Amino acid sequence: MTLSMCEAEVNEVCVTKQGISLNVRAVIAFKVGNDPESIVNAAQRFLSDQDQMSVLTGRIFAGHLRSIVGSMTVEEIVTERQRLATEVLEGSKEEMARIGLHVDSLQIQSIDDMKIGYIAAMSAPHNAAIQRQAQIAQAQADQAAAEAAQQSQRAQAEYARQTAIVRAQYKAEVDKAQAEAAQAGPLAEAKAQQQVIAAQTELAQREAELRQQQLVAEIVRPAEAEAERVRLIAEADAAKMKIQAEAAASYGRVALDRMLIDQLPAIVKEAAQGLSSANVTVLNGADGLGDVAAGLVSQGLAIFEAVRKNMVSAAPADPTEQSVNGGRPELDPSR
Repeated sequence: MTLSMCEAEVNEVCVTKQGISLNVRAVIAFKVGNDPESIVNAAQRFLSDQDQMSVLTGRIFAGHLRSIVGSMTVEEIVTERQRLATEVLEGSKEEMARIGLHVDSLQIQSIDDMKIGYIAAMSAPHNAAIQRQAQIAQAQADQAAAEAAQQSQRAQAEYARQTAIVRAQYKAEVDKAQAEAAQAGPLAEAKAQQQVIAAQTELAQREAELRQQQLVAEIVRPAEAEAERVRLIAEADAAKMKIQAEAAASYGRVALDRMLIDQLPAIVKEAAQGLSSANVTVLNGADGLGDVAAGLVSQGLAIFEAVRKNMVSAAPADPTEQSVNGGRPELDPSR
């Protein structure tokens, strides 16, 4: 006798506690027990015809299925299908053990109210609630999707706005840089021209100052020197006349004084001519030239006095001893 797993199907019309007929279909998995008692019991019943095990098992479970379904409502049967299977197994366990069989599982495959619509009506409120929840969920999903789409559009618009601002700023910076670059050349040229003009102006000022200094050296100073020479000659002439007057009043010295007086203008004139040809720098202008001229006259007078004293000391006491030679006394050749 085989001890492998066997199956039996049950397709039974059962009446519920509410009097509603249900067609219940189930599958039972069973086998002969491993213990000696179960083997002996199964052998006694099914040794001649093992196919009867499935038939008998089906009948046993059908009876217990009708009994359990009759004690439950449709709602309990539909919602507590595992409870139905457990109670059927528990109810059939003792009877299956007596024939040496052990049930591994019972699966309720379907429950059908045979198109009376009770199960459908029973599920209608739940279906409606589920549909309502589904619609609400769908509406919420649609709303969330719309909000997400609007948020995405706003984000895209904001991004486009920021992009436009950045592009405008970049374009403004580029335009500014180009304008500055375009102006850099003319500005640099104008600045260079200004520097050239300033340098030329400074050079012209220096040239004017140099020319002024040259004019002073070439014209003004020679003119001042000539004027001073003329003044010196005039002063010498005046001194000559004064000396002549003083010499005329001196006793016995007229001829000598006359000779020296005649030589005095020549001395001063020679000094003045040297002054006019000399490149002399006078610090205090006309006053400085006056000081130079006075110095020349004083020098001439000093020379005159020195010569006169020497000649007086060498002359004889008697004025009649003077030899007339052009009205001038003879001079000592050694002097």
